[in-house]
Amino acid sequence: MQAHRANLCEDPMKFFRQLLLAPVALGLMAPVAATAGDMNLDGINQYAASEDQVTSITQFSDVQPTEWAYQALSNLIERYGCVAGYPDGTFRGKKPLSRWEAAALLNACLDRITEVTDELRRLLKEFEKELAILRGRVDNLEAKVGELEANQFSTTTKLRGVATFTIGANSFGGDARATFGESALNGGKVAPGQRFSDAAAAQQGATAFNYNLDLFLDTSFTGKDLLRTRLRAGNFGSSPWGAANPDNLVGLNAFEVAFEGPSGADSIEVNRLFYQFPLGKSFTATVGAKVRQDDMLAFWPSVYPADTVLDIFTYGGAPGAYPLTLGSGGGLWWRSGGFSISANYVAANGNVGNPNDGGIGTDGSAQTGTAQIAWNNENFGLAATYTYATPQGGVVGLYGGNGTPLANLGYALSDSVNSVGISAYWQPSNSGWLPSISTGWGLNSHSASSSSAGALADAIDGAQTQSWYVGLQWSDVFIKGNAAGMAVGQSTFLTKSGDDDLLAANDGNYAWEWWYKFQVTDNISITPAIFYLSVPLGQFQKANSDTFDNFGGLVKTTFKF
Repeated sequence: MQAHRANLCEDPMKFFRQLLLAPVALGLMAPVAATAGDMNLDGINQYAASEDQVTSITQFSDVQPTEWAYQALSNLIERYGCVAGYPDGTFRGKKPLSRWEAAALLNACLDRITEVTDELRRLLKEFEKELAILRGRVDNLEAKVGELEANQFSTTTKLRGVATFTIGANSFGGDARATFGESALNGGKVAPGQRFSDAAAAQQGATAFNYNLDLFLDTSFTGKDLLRTRLRAGNFGSSPWGAANPDNLVGLNAFEVAFEGPSGADSIEVNRLFYQFPLGKSFTATVGAKVRQDDMLAFWPSVYPADTVLDIFTYGGAPGAYPLTLGSGGGLWWRSGGFSISANYVAANGNVGNPNDGGIGTDGSAQTGTAQIAWNNENFGLAATYTYATPQGGVVGLYGGNGTPLANLGYALSDSVNSVGISAYWQPSNSGWLPSISTGWGLNSHSASSSSAGALADAIDGAQTQSWYVGLQWSDVFIKGNAAGMAVGQSTFLTKSGDDDLLAANDGNYAWEWWYKFQVTDNISITPAIFYLSVPLGQFQKANSDTFDNFGGLVKTTFKF
């Protein structure tokens, strides 16, 4: 019984086609009237004698695998057992077949088909209830598919969304006090002689509840291209993680989560609009009026989640090389196996007509040009990246959220910055005690003229800043689907001054974060996290070897739909 079921299920459509062809073949024989005198009974008996039935095509001495009908004959023998040979062990495939011999062959096959048909009737009877249930389910699915097709807003576009709730707070400690100069450089947010911790607590010491919403409209016209439109809204600007915080290193994935639209909180912005399409088999091109640097990279050199907590750990350890510049631009990448090469250009002010304030390739473009070479396989990835930037007041580079105040000032006063980054990751094939490891390092060289940097030109021109990080992530922690992670590193900080007499580099700092993600459902996750910044203001707070630190915690809930 089981063997018959397996044969029937193997190719039911082919089986029923054979049933339909059988009467057609008999009909072809019907027009010719035959009498006993016309019949070569000896030849038919020789051909169709049951004792000459074969079970394998190899029993025919004159049939070779090179014959054009070899596979068809093999199927008839092995699947239906209805082909006989001649007593001498030959098939004589090139000999003309009489209508009588054809009738004998067809009759033998029909006998086998009749046996199978009886077995099929028994199977249909045995599984009658199950088949009725399946028919009902298919009917329901067809009705639902019809309803979806009738109500879909587009045949070419898919909509997906991510909504994030974040509730948390910062606490501040230490005795470091601002001097007059430090107060001015810090935007006047700290009065001369005031403790940084007191100023920070007064401005951003409350617990806050914020949200971010991303809507992605992904359109494809050929199945291989992508037109992406991203809509965004949020209210993080005045939160403990936003720009109002004098300690700007606690931004939560700047321009990713700590976001507000152009009209402030709760306004919707078109945050991406670009078109991506293949050029041949190995090249992919991207062009957009609002596209970001990483949208045009064939490879991202990290498996540490970019949407965990601190923005410091989003950029592969090298925010100068991966500034995630957003604006008008285009790029091209080539990929072959695990190797890839990417090149792209983005002008943050590319939508402005005045060449002094914007445009493509002008002094006001606030532009970056990036080249990356990378290699990766299932478990390991490595990338080397070079980026040339003309910051234009700090608009391009660190976004004011990935460096100490002195490093950000260096970007704001630089005419150009040359950045390199080396990033890599390794991840185990299976979840367990070994975590994935992501790491990266970045080096930035600054150039400045007296016309842009004023009295600080000599200190900025020739200065260097650096950054690094290591991120670990464990999967399936305690419960399958949950994850845990931590990262440590130094945000961008000044390591070399253009003139030590004017500004001696003493800007070191450290940052840590720890988090655990509960995967509540496939579409909902809850992530509690804590973080610590040892010297968030870098050199500004080190004049008297005093301390200022930042400890914070939050709970983030993410909805994907």
